[in-house]
Amino acid sequence: MTDRTTGTTGPLTGVERFRALHHGRLPEDPLVLPGPWDAASARVLAEAGFPALATPSAGVAASLGYADGATPADEMFAAVARIARAVDVPVSADVEDGYGLAPKELVERLLETGAVGCNLEDSTGGVLKDPREHAAWLSEVRAAAGDRLFVNARIDTFLRGVGDPEAAVERAALYVAAGADCVYPIGAPVGVLPLLRSGVRGPMNVHALPGEGPSPAELGGLGATRITFGPGLQRRAERALREIAAGLTG
Repeated sequence: MTDRTTGTTGPLTGVERFRALHHGRLPEDPLVLPGPWDAASARVLAEAGFPALATPSAGVAASLGYADGATPADEMFAAVARIARAVDVPVSADVEDGYGLAPKELVERLLETGAVGCNLEDSTGGVLKDPREHAAWLSEVRAAAGDRLFVNARIDTFLRGVGDPEAAVERAALYVAAGADCVYPIGAPVGVLPLLRSGVRGPMNVHALPGEGPSPAELGGLGATRITFGPGLQRRAERALREIAAGLTG
């Protein structure tokens, strides 16, 4: 039997399932991808019924005792592997700026973890990369991965103080042309989401805070194809544990 979304026959692979989740969605029904930081949290989220998960690098870093951005590559890949192994749903991995790895090695290490997708940033050390150079690097990642990985290209302009939405749209166009499956203008103000949506081809990832701000459905109506929470769930769980600990010591 042929799947209408992917054109494939037989059971879908993990990456095919993940890619299909990004297409044919109604505006009020974006794909919600919570972020597990370890195997236990991944199991909880999968058992809650989420069809896929997306690890947050900052949340994983906290679980391993590192500051955001300071996790050694080997430890990040090992953590992603434990998460992917713990659940039956597709897992996408935030691997920051790629840790300086050559595209082929990056792809091989991601596939070894069992991840079906990745989040790749276009800044390093707090500085935006040249968009054309980054697009060329993304093109190499796509060539090495073929159709085996779903690539989410994070756009850091808003994070790095560039508030002009057109700058994000221009980067998005370059990254999509390079083979990115989705773009992620992290930190974009809610008010500019419709403008970004009108200028971005293909799926668009939007960051949300769990339990705060617009709901996923509202963000979907503004243009989000998928919603992620960064380390929001891990930090909320940490706050809850602090409250429990305070009660025990009190």
